Amino acid sequence: MLTAFAVLISFTAVLAYLNERTLKLPTTVGVTLAGALSSFVMIVLDATGLTPGVRGWASQLLETLNFTNFVLNGILSILLFAGALSLDARQMMRQRTSILTLAVLSTLISTFIIGFGAYAVFGLVGLNVPLMWSLLFGALISPTDPVAVLDLLKRAQVPKKIETLIAGESLFNDGVGVVVFLVLAGMAGIGAHHGEASLGTAGLLFMQEAIGGMLFGAALGTLGILMLRTIEQHAVEVLITLALVVGGYVLAASLGLSGPLAMVVAGLVISSQKHEVFNEATREHVEGFWETMDQVLNILLFAFIGLDVILTETTAAQILAGLMLIVIALVARWVSVVLPFTLVRAREGYGAYTVRLLTWGGLRGGIAISLALGLPDSPYRTHVVTATYLIVLFTIAVQGLTIMPLVHKAVEADKRLSNLN
Repeated sequence: MLTAFAVLISFTAVLAYLNERTLKLPTTVGVTLAGALSSFVMIVLDATGLTPGVRGWASQLLETLNFTNFVLNGILSILLFAGALSLDARQMMRQRTSILTLAVLSTLISTFIIGFGAYAVFGLVGLNVPLMWSLLFGALISPTDPVAVLDLLKRAQVPKKIETLIAGESLFNDGVGVVVFLVLAGMAGIGAHHGEASLGTAGLLFMQEAIGGMLFGAALGTLGILMLRTIEQHAVEVLITLALVVGGYVLAASLGLSGPLAMVVAGLVISSQKHEVFNEATREHVEGFWETMDQVLNILLFAFIGLDVILTETTAAQILAGLMLIVIALVARWVSVVLPFTLVRAREGYGAYTVRLLTWGGLRGGIAISLALGLPDSPYRTHVVTATYLIVLFTIAVQGLTIMPLVHKAVEADKRLSNLN
């Protein structure tokens, strides 16, 4: 395990270095593409016999690390907490209605549009995936990945209001998406909540996971603030926040609560009081630690995605279905943003460009892949995994590389709106 992790870190460092020296792309995009290209080269070398066994060795390495455990039970809690801590929690509170409306309604709408669309597409190409498995695919691919989104936002000078909306929605819809996935898995009889198939029971489970997770996160954050107020030693304060994240995530899972939502709320609670809790020197140490953790694990995650994507064996029918589902996922994202956005746009005063920015900026990443890889062995599992990989690669490579012109238009539109006011 340690050897595999050492190889991954070393390889990721090389990819990140090459990206910064040559490609100069956003880190998540550049490292993912470099990882995918490296995987493709391994496959070609293995097929030509120049480096026999290299593909098998790489696959064994990735299996040893176990992507699902690496993300869901490893770095996810740290990434979500770090992302929430870096945001302006008070600004998010002012925009809480629009953020939560989008996070919940958009995820649910997208889940069902993609789910029913996937059911039709899989049937059209002869794969015949059951409806519940198609809905599971809709649930795992609908949430936008906060890691990918936040990395792009940090490089773009988008208006503060829009940045908070996009970042806040991506943080919360991640947690909501995981909860919806778990509920549907239970209804399909393949998850931890096997047999909980009634709509009433599923609704209660959703409330327990989502609302319970957020309340637990608020309690964790409050506990952290009470402890941090009484000391001024930055190493101990870093250790306390790290314990809250890692220990809190494990405890939330053992209580049947949403760990992702708990970490987001805990991070926001501490962020809202960080200027009062920390002195200036201590705050720089704590924020520096979490920013560094966020960036390093972020790069590691997307290198893992790039390597894992190409090494997955696929069929022509699976690739065709995945390509068709890229279009359906984009349409579903647009519809799922437009419908709930009509409820908050006039009230919050967002510009017309915001829907386009939310739609095209809806990148998918490690969480979708980890949920797909965590599915049990089944004749349908590889169909779902392949479609997930293709959509993730498209959003990172195509949407991630073309989002900046849209961001610049958003900034110009915001300036014109400010001048009119």
